[in-house]
Amino acid sequence: MAKRALTLDDLDLSPGKRTRLHRLLYKYGPGHGRLLILPIDQGLEHGPRDFFVNPESLNPEFQLRLALEGGFSGIAFQVGLAEKYLKSFAGKVPLILKINGKTEVPPDDEAFSPCHASVEDAVRLGADAVGYTCYVGSPRQDEDFIQFGRVRREAERAGMPVIIWAYPRGKFIEAKGGKDCLWAVDYAARVAQELGADVVKVNYPKMDEERRALYPKEYRDLKLSKREMIEKVVASAGRTLTIMSGGSKRSDDELFDDVKTALEAGAAGFIFGRNMWQRRFGEALAVAAKITKLTQEVAATETSGAKKAALV
Repeated sequence: MAKRALTLDDLDLSPGKRTRLHRLLYKYGPGHGRLLILPIDQGLEHGPRDFFVNPESLNPEFQLRLALEGGFSGIAFQVGLAEKYLKSFAGKVPLILKINGKTEVPPDDEAFSPCHASVEDAVRLGADAVGYTCYVGSPRQDEDFIQFGRVRREAERAGMPVIIWAYPRGKFIEAKGGKDCLWAVDYAARVAQELGADVVKVNYPKMDEERRALYPKEYRDLKLSKREMIEKVVASAGRTLTIMSGGSKRSDDELFDDVKTALEAGAAGFIFGRNMWQRRFGEALAVAAKITKLTQEVAATETSGAKKAALV
């Protein structure tokens, strides 16, 4: 049986945050309290190389059309793209404004993502949420936490939901098992809740047998399935909606299995970029439709189960 995902009723939110999240969770995308977000922040983070596999995707209008026709909950843009490309899609494709970012040119040993936009920009552009990357465990996390504190306070005043891209990074993370190990992802989810995120984006956690000896001792002996690992991360996020990152493009079978597993583990949705727009347009639409169907099927099962429980 699928584990119940958090709903808006589980969260103590201001009217502004509740209204905006309700649009993302119920009016657009799969609905039923689930998110399917299309991010296009890779152009800043990785440079143009991610678009080589599908040259059409270099133009952000490709992703905007995909978000509109594919039934996504919203699109995540950096401020420059939002200002230059969103106008004809405004009101049709919800915006998550990414307000910080960095390039991949410097190494991640001391990762930090400075703010280049603001919550005020998000309000001006009609966004329904802001996105913020936090590099948990980086030697520069003190600067990161202080910067995020300012963003969180601005967002509270504006009634703007905050989505944290919770990414374990830095030389100390690598020394303890790596950025995608269960310990690191689990820790990042908890940090996002503690810092005040409304939604947290995390990567799928892994247990690497070759690096297990590096994990903190409490994690070394854990023998968990993929679903159990995600359930643990969702539990650590507490009253913060957890959405899963797609990462690098992978096969359809792997992608759909990951989607089903995450939904059954209580995840509130997905933020899939390269796994969508690195495909030809028609293929991307078909994949989005399949993910939406899987999401709605799990949500319907939860609703049915809740109704039966209420009658007992």
